[in-house]
Amino acid sequence: MNIALIIPILLPIVAGVLIQPLKLHDRKTRETYVATVVLINFAIVVFLALTAGSEPTTILRLNRLIDITFKIDGMSKLFTVLASFLWITATFYSFEYIKHEGMDERFYTFFVVTIGALIGIGYAANLQTLYLFYEMMTLVTFPLVMHSQTEQSVAAGKKYLTYSFLGANIALAGFFFLYQYCDSTHFVEGGSLNLEKIGTNITLVQTVVLLTVMGFGCKAGMFPLHAWLPSGHPVAPAPASAVLSGVITKAGVLAIVRVMYYMVGVDFLRGTWVQYVLLALTLYTVFMGSMLAFKEKLFKKRLAYSSVSQVSYVLFGLMTMHPLGFVGACLHMIAHAIVKNILFLSAGSVIYKTHKTYVTQLKGIGKEMPITMWCFTIASIALVGIPPTSGFESKWFLAIGALQSDIGIFKYLGPATLLVSAFLTAGYLLSIMSKAFFPGEDYPYDTMVKTEANAYMTIPMIILTVLAVGFGMFATPLVDFFSQIAGLIM
Repeated sequence: MNIALIIPILLPIVAGVLIQPLKLHDRKTRETYVATVVLINFAIVVFLALTAGSEPTTILRLNRLIDITFKIDGMSKLFTVLASFLWITATFYSFEYIKHEGMDERFYTFFVVTIGALIGIGYAANLQTLYLFYEMMTLVTFPLVMHSQTEQSVAAGKKYLTYSFLGANIALAGFFFLYQYCDSTHFVEGGSLNLEKIGTNITLVQTVVLLTVMGFGCKAGMFPLHAWLPSGHPVAPAPASAVLSGVITKAGVLAIVRVMYYMVGVDFLRGTWVQYVLLALTLYTVFMGSMLAFKEKLFKKRLAYSSVSQVSYVLFGLMTMHPLGFVGACLHMIAHAIVKNILFLSAGSVIYKTHKTYVTQLKGIGKEMPITMWCFTIASIALVGIPPTSGFESKWFLAIGALQSDIGIFKYLGPATLLVSAFLTAGYLLSIMSKAFFPGEDYPYDTMVKTEANAYMTIPMIILTVLAVGFGMFATPLVDFFSQIAGLIM
């Protein structure tokens, strides 16, 4: 039993709730307080990832069927370390950005509490604990979406809440149904589904599994419950947009992993109609998101549609139910989380300094904000999947995993769709870069004014940009780590 697991969950939740009662009206005091919380929390998460054992820790037992239990395994290490680190970069970025948004104390209250809910999702050892913190995450991120309280942001917040609750309730109904066919509600490597209990109800159980995965797919932006993403991102503050796309969507991915690999088991799904339906949905989402991003003119909304597409790369890797596909999915979780944080923070910097919100307005912006746009460009190259970036490494494993899988036509259709999506990604991102740095002869070079963001905003982007390349060049330790996880659950 490791009671220390509750610390990185409770620390940010309690600290966030106390921001307004403590009346931290002085900006420097508030920033120091928030920075200290997220830095200490990251240190605790890393320490636990390196030292904690894998034994479950029950914090609260409501009855013989419902208990709140935490456990650290490979997937929880991946998710919690990634989330808590990205929270640091978004937090420091926000110290400058949030000045023009106002209502700082309310923003940081929910922003800090959210990371506690995310760590709870990462450490959840059973479906009850996962669902509790999953719903909590929705409730505390909802105010971030509608932070500006404009008519558009309030509408987007309501849409986010509606879709999130719909998806979570579908998943909860699936949990209730699947419970009677599982030997345990706890997540077990390889799953705990009992085929003897299922008997002749195989098709019914498979249908419920499909619906459960689709319910959690809402947070991951998978069709058909993806519409909250392009509505919520353009209106949320840039730091919130960054973590919504880079981290919150991965909570949906983690929940799907827990259902498929730790509750049901992929042996029950591999080669069935459920696998093929999920493969089709993920590939359709990849292509659809890329096409919509390619057509979109609003800067942040284009990035939101890009997230719809790119997160389904991860889901496609999971649906191959092949070790290499799983490794590719985990690598792309990291690559997309880092890259999409860079892209949204870059977009936020441009909007903050120039108030330009459409891609057609970004002509010459690379001359005015060179650091920001170089980070944007390198991140775009990574998202396309050009070596030696992290995006190339992840997409390589996704393609190889598909080609080596026994998934019928999808073994070829999958890599082909990813390739087409990569070309579309280049079209909707690198076109921004080309106009930003090569505006043409009619650009007013003589009257150009440098408007680069300050260090609070640029340093987090630079750090993430280095990681976006570094994880591609030195990916072997991650590949080995994810291969070990795959070996345990398949």
